Amino acid sequence: MKKLIYISTVIVVFVLSACTDDLNQYPHVRDTSQSVFSKPENYVSALAKCYASFVTAGQERGGGDADLSSNNGYDYMRCYFNVQEAGTDEIGSTWIEGDNIGDLTYLSWDANDPWVADMYYRCYYSISLCNEFLKNATDEKIAGFTDEQQAEIRTFRQEARFLRALSYYHAMDLFHDIAFADESHIGSSILPERIESQDMFNFLTTELKSCSQGMLDIDQCEYGRAPRAAAWMLLARMYLNAEVYEAGAKYDSCMIYTQKVMDEGYALEGEYAKLFNASNDTRVGRGNEIIYPLVVDGTSVVSWGATTYLVCGQADQDYGYDPEEVGCAGAWGMFRVRGEIPALFDLDNDDRAMFYIGDQTQYMDNGVDDRTGGYFVRKWSNLTDDGEVASNTASDGVDTDFPMFRLADAYLMYAESAVRSGANMSTALSLVNELRSVRNAASVSESELLATSDGIPFKFFLDERGRELYWECVRRTDLVRFNCFAGDNYVWQWKGGVKDGRSVASKFNIYPIPAAEISANPNLYNADY
Repeated sequence: MKKLIYISTVIVVFVLSACTDDLNQYPHVRDTSQSVFSKPENYVSALAKCYASFVTAGQERGGGDADLSSNNGYDYMRCYFNVQEAGTDEIGSTWIEGDNIGDLTYLSWDANDPWVADMYYRCYYSISLCNEFLKNATDEKIAGFTDEQQAEIRTFRQEARFLRALSYYHAMDLFHDIAFADESHIGSSILPERIESQDMFNFLTTELKSCSQGMLDIDQCEYGRAPRAAAWMLLARMYLNAEVYEAGAKYDSCMIYTQKVMDEGYALEGEYAKLFNASNDTRVGRGNEIIYPLVVDGTSVVSWGATTYLVCGQADQDYGYDPEEVGCAGAWGMFRVRGEIPALFDLDNDDRAMFYIGDQTQYMDNGVDDRTGGYFVRKWSNLTDDGEVASNTASDGVDTDFPMFRLADAYLMYAESAVRSGANMSTALSLVNELRSVRNAASVSESELLATSDGIPFKFFLDERGRELYWECVRRTDLVRFNCFAGDNYVWQWKGGVKDGRSVASKFNIYPIPAAEISANPNLYNADY
């Protein structure tokens, strides 16, 4: 049975002072901060809410008694998956109109898009929870507790700082110049100031280096909590993309922090599919690949987003496979993979090519919403290692956790940074080929790592990340880093809303801050929307 920090605890919602007055109206208040934080045993429940805010949408099963009054009503992870994947070469969404996902699909959104707004507010809701925790976890606030209780809460404090940094990173990556509010803003009537991406980058790198020193190591960390290597992975991802945030090239720093992760005691999983099934909670920690998962449980942590969205959404019993093959009680048929991703694979010699072909055409020639075009995916599963269905998805969610960070990504980030900086090429090649060998894929040469393909420098890494990490919420970020998301350097089918694809304006590299938020806070603005 999973040992989870936020399954066995009571979830509490506190009084919040979030990003703007508009946000202040959203949370449902159950307990005041004074009552929650008066007892040391409540701190774990308060921290649990910070963790759970990434995968739940409310206080009841399936998002009932909602935390936020949002457009679509779904959780952080469903929003994040859509904004990171729907407009890329990795996803074709079936229910374009019914799910309000047309503008994401065709890269034509504006500042009133419902998914963009929901993602923004989800980020700041999680940030607000962490701010509230941090305000009440100072040395002064906990001085009356025992030494042991204080020590534990100080560790919780570092984890809350990490979780806040994770949400702020997502906000920065998606929106760039954003509102900044820390725990000092709780209870204040002062509107948050706008912070530019490079300044946010500098704050986050400093914050993550600091909090990682007080987070638990690989052997101390209870399942479901973030170990220090999670902070190092987030630092590495930020450093890899530093130029996008106008912070200059930081590839040497990316290599430093991925090396720290690789030295921590994790190991690649020999069976790729096991990273994404309902037993993947057993593949976390020393000797395993998953560094930090978002925990999902079929009865205690349930929403119709997170990995329930992935497992049920990938299955289509009318045109695809029997949903029982991935442990579903029913298939939602939400999406397929666009043809460009299977084209990256040797389909017969790569364990990562988890596609159902059947009678499907590879490409979506008749439209993104035509379910006969595009292969179905079987990457995510609600089956255990023994092949048993882990939960009843008709009434509950799935039991599959979402690997937010895993070792394979550290290998690829290190290797890409080494190649881009011209340092440690032999190590870069060794890491890439070790990963490919474990995935049953052919080895590659140094010249392949260095090659400019289709006019794109180092395109091997864009392609390899597509093979290794598809549908794991990194594709948009990777495409932006390679200058391939907007513009015409790389065009995929239906990019820009036309069959053969077309260039879109550079403004689409960044999502707009919601129009309602700009109206509420005059410190904010969108440069190009």
